[in-house]
Amino acid sequence: MPKYMVQASYTAAGVQGLLRDSATGRKKAIETALTALGGALESIYYCFGDDDVVIVADLPDNITAASLAINVAATGLVRIRTTPLLTIEEVDKALGGKVAYKGPGTA
Repeated sequence: MPKYMVQASYTAAGVQGLLRDSATGRKKAIETALTALGGALESIYYCFGDDDVVIVADLPDNITAASLAINVAATGLVRIRTTPLLTIEEVDKALGGKVAYKGPGTA
């Protein structure tokens, strides 16, 4: 199943919700949402910096990942970025592909 990295930052109201729910409560809510979409939580970490949370999740496909991102963002409590993750094998296959592309300003 494809993996996705979800990076999220809470709005002020989202942080207030985190204080009420606890990190454990938010993890359970995320697991429930992912399971309902046919996915699974691989890992979740809270962090410093631009992002408050980084999640790695298995989801069936890009449509499902987009649906999750749209619905989470629609709450107005979390800003979210979703990145599809590639396996080593997928990158090796991509490296084997030849593309007829000429870079800008090259002959």
